[in-house]
Amino acid sequence: MAEGQALVKEIVPQSEDFSAWYVSVIRKADLMDYSPVRGCIVFKPDGYELWEACQAGLDRRFKETGHRNAYFPTLIPESFFQREKEHVEGFAPELPLVTEVGSEKLEERLALRPTSETIIGHMYAKWIQSYRDLPVLINQWANVFRWEKRTLPFLRTTEFLWQEGHTAHATEEEAREETMRMLEIYRDFVEADLAIPVVKGQKTPSERFAGAVDTYSIEAMMKDGKAVQAGTSHYLGTKFAEGFGIQFLDRDNQLKYVHTTSWGASTRLIGCIIMVHGDDRGLALPPRVAPTQVILIPIGPAKVREEVVGRSRELLQALRAAGLRARMDDRDEFSPGWKFSEYEMRGVPLRLELGPRDLAQGVVVAVRRDTGEKQALPQDGLVERVQTLLDEIQASMFQKALAFREAHSHRAATLADLGRVLEEKGGFVLAGWCGDDACERRVKEETKATARNIPFDPPERMERCLVCGREARHTVWFARAY
Repeated sequence: MAEGQALVKEIVPQSEDFSAWYVSVIRKADLMDYSPVRGCIVFKPDGYELWEACQAGLDRRFKETGHRNAYFPTLIPESFFQREKEHVEGFAPELPLVTEVGSEKLEERLALRPTSETIIGHMYAKWIQSYRDLPVLINQWANVFRWEKRTLPFLRTTEFLWQEGHTAHATEEEAREETMRMLEIYRDFVEADLAIPVVKGQKTPSERFAGAVDTYSIEAMMKDGKAVQAGTSHYLGTKFAEGFGIQFLDRDNQLKYVHTTSWGASTRLIGCIIMVHGDDRGLALPPRVAPTQVILIPIGPAKVREEVVGRSRELLQALRAAGLRARMDDRDEFSPGWKFSEYEMRGVPLRLELGPRDLAQGVVVAVRRDTGEKQALPQDGLVERVQTLLDEIQASMFQKALAFREAHSHRAATLADLGRVLEEKGGFVLAGWCGDDACERRVKEETKATARNIPFDPPERMERCLVCGREARHTVWFARAY
């Protein structure tokens, strides 16, 4: 195992430097590489296939609820951002602009989209005339640009991939129902497919999306105790409709503005998978999104190699025929020990080993990435047993992440308590807030923590504001975040 041990040593331990661990894991696992442009990354096949799995899981859910995909241009006239005051103020510091083509300056600068509310609002104004045209339920898979000062692969980059849904409705009630429906879709996907527990809730006014009436989020806890906003859903009211003239003739023959929503999740989800499940051996990927769910490794001396590899190929074909993402590594230039460490580091959920003795006994040895547990599985009926094991691994990974979050969730009655807990323990901290922006600012200034959201179902109600001591209007989860 000397080769494998040397490989693992190239990964910085989480306890030593979590950020360095994160970067070393994604580089060693070959998920991405840095591009020549600051803050931009190249997705390598294993990294992109994780995103494809996220796309598939979300896209299926979107279409089941009546949404259709479309595509809008990357370049947006700068003037569009002036039509909604809060929106332009929120994105101005991060907005990349195209100013000239060749040697000619453009008459109007063009923004590389940071989000698409403006261009989509412009198009909806052309498409929507009557209540019969509503609702409009559109999603877009696209890239967006935000000139980030501090970047971290997958979590915060200058260009990133995402989906953004944009819907238009006749009434506020319908739009708010849509906002909450999509938030629940994000929760279901992240918990069921990514095995990551989240907290659903409403953002405070200072943390809501620029131009939104209300913003809702799902928040996930990473293994260093920091939070990541894993998905957001916004009720935009009629703000963008008024800015872009999106009106319709209602059943009562009155001209009205539509109510709009937007909602999105990005390649930040890949960072969440890595930071929630990974360990000092590398990645640990949930079976539902792992690019390779099963790796089959034939073992044995040259004299029996042909027979072992032949049977391994038969088992591989059976696994693939059942729809499992399975691969075989029969390269003879690498030792079995090296392969074991390699695929553990890459996070493959299940390893199957087949040697001469296993062949004679009609079994394969299965090794779980999440627990390291080994067991012999009969070759007859292997597909069903592997499918059951993968389901068990998926459920176990969620429960492990949930137990970690619960163990690192705390309470604070005062600002001093909050600061002490964050310094000594980290994690999420539940506290009361009076609703005053000044108190929220003090929390951020003195602890570097932000209000993650106001949970819909807090584990308990906090009575007093942690800053001023007045009656708490809200119970809030605070945390330091990426």
